[in-house]
Amino acid sequence: MADHQRIKPLTAWPVQQQTINTVEKPLDLIRLSLDEQIYVKMRNDREIRGRLHAYDQHLNMILGVVEETVTTIEIVEETYEEIYKSTKRNIPMLFVRGDGVVLVAPPLTVG
Repeated sequence: MADHQRIKPLTAWPVQQQTINTVEKPLDLIRLSLDEQIYVKMRNDREIRGRLHAYDQHLNMILGVVEETVTTIEIVEETYEEIYKSTKRNIPMLFVRGDGVVLVAPPLTVG
């Protein structure tokens, strides 16, 4: 084989060492929130605050020490006035199905 016909070997890109605190992909932000208190907004006016124990690429999550808030709207028939009611409950451990997740907010850091 002639030199100009030789296939050059692929060179390996230098492996980047990913530090624990870097955010390169959206799920990295959630990874940084492991074992931290997070806020999750769900479909159907549900809000969840709890400690993130585990998650996957579908945003299925396992949360501990959870406070769930469900907001409902009742309409008074005579005046068509909207009345918002919030119901809260505490749950020791909760599995959150990812297809209902609208937003995940990491804990606030003061610095």
